[in-house]
Amino acid sequence: MLHDLFVQFGIEGWKPVLTALLLPPVPFLLLMLVGATQARRHVVWAWLLLLAGAAGIWLSSTVAVGEALQHQLLSPMHALTLQDLKDLEPQGQRRGGAAAPPTAIVVLGGGRERYAPEYGGGNLVDQSMERLRYGLWLSRETEWPVAFSGGNGHAQPDGPSEASIAARIATTEFGRALKWTEDGSRDTRENAVRSVALLQPAGIKRIVLVTHGWHMRRSLRAFEQAIAHRAGGITLVPAPMGLARRQLTPALLWLPSSAGFRATRQALHEYAGLLLGA
Repeated sequence: MLHDLFVQFGIEGWKPVLTALLLPPVPFLLLMLVGATQARRHVVWAWLLLLAGAAGIWLSSTVAVGEALQHQLLSPMHALTLQDLKDLEPQGQRRGGAAAPPTAIVVLGGGRERYAPEYGGGNLVDQSMERLRYGLWLSRETEWPVAFSGGNGHAQPDGPSEASIAARIATTEFGRALKWTEDGSRDTRENAVRSVALLQPAGIKRIVLVTHGWHMRRSLRAFEQAIAHRAGGITLVPAPMGLARRQLTPALLWLPSSAGFRATRQALHEYAGLLLGA
């Protein structure tokens, strides 16, 4: 697996750099650069390469293409419904049956700001905050305890861990304390390994895993591998979020935007990670 090769050679810190080089717009910019170098000798080919690069940048920056890639390549799972939550709750215990297994909600970090001047300290980026909010909402609905997994990513400078920032926000802004914080992980695989190692000794038998829909399949695979490595004993319940499609007019769906660019990169990044075992 690609991840194992990075670990073997001690170059895990280069993963974000390689990712940035492989994802749009860099390949399309290189295509246009090659076309520009051929302008004098092969005019037709030069124009074709330039137009292909420009079209690639345009399309990869649209919401229509980004959302299509996410659904076609990643096949996001459906969200947990209120009925799903009821089915997971210990209904049998109230009816004299067996109790539900000890359950923890695990929220995967998505990034942090080392220092946000408006808060005078660290802060979570938007996708990490969205995951925390949903995890705490699930906890409020079910009374299951919450764990947050996130340290400092490979490309992030030293500073407060993402988990420590999440713990502060959960308590001061949402009024619900986290029961566990895993603050040493740098990527999804480490999220899984360290979270399972933290929760298994605590007697947890079921993990409700919270992350964005486009990130869920790779996260589930990482957690399944981490659980198998520790001889099993924990079941997984995916709780994907951020599944709503953008409600835009057709014209806006096909016009370049930051939202479209982000959706495309997320889809390609996750698909590459699935293929390469990252």
